[in-house]
Amino acid sequence: MMKEYDTYVFDLDGTLLDTLADLAQSCNHALVAHGLPPRTLEEVRLFVGNGVKKLMERATPDGEQNPLFADILAEFRRHYLSHSLDHTAPYPGIPELLAELCRRRKHLAVVSNKFQPATQALCRHFFAPYLSVAIGQREDIRPKPAPDTVLEALTQLGVPSTNAVYIGDSDVDIATARNSNLPCVSVLWGFRDSDFLLRSGATTLISHPAELL
Repeated sequence: MMKEYDTYVFDLDGTLLDTLADLAQSCNHALVAHGLPPRTLEEVRLFVGNGVKKLMERATPDGEQNPLFADILAEFRRHYLSHSLDHTAPYPGIPELLAELCRRRKHLAVVSNKFQPATQALCRHFFAPYLSVAIGQREDIRPKPAPDTVLEALTQLGVPSTNAVYIGDSDVDIATARNSNLPCVSVLWGFRDSDFLLRSGATTLISHPAELL
């Protein structure tokens, strides 16, 4: 049986929201706009997890060394901010999970390597009744797997790390939880499969959001 915690800190992409189609659409828009070949959905699935700069480094031939890279990244950001809701939706069972956790008076937060404006816009759109703290990637805070965003979330919630849990779908999330001294629950509906997560050090796997309850 899953332990009941006081505080739940969630990753966003691949954990609460299925954002893959929109990330791939903006990635390929930026690449094609600069005369470069598009990437497949499965390629983009493997590129995400470390923020949009790293996503586009992995998607762009020669990465950051490509002379067009800064323009490609800027075009991705511009396109994604206008198209982040085209196909994105919560995974089945996520709204019900958050509603029940709120009913139980749990503290909830999101920490993401998605850039801050997109993180906050998506959380406001989909989860406004449930989430008051949503922290994305910004210049003044180290991204995951550094613990900084998690610690900032706990500070904003005004709660200690005792009896808090981190929930995510990737190796980055497992490392983030470890660096934050929190237990980690790894979800199987996101961007990585169970074999990959177990090789990355996952200790607790769930296949449906209701299992968190």
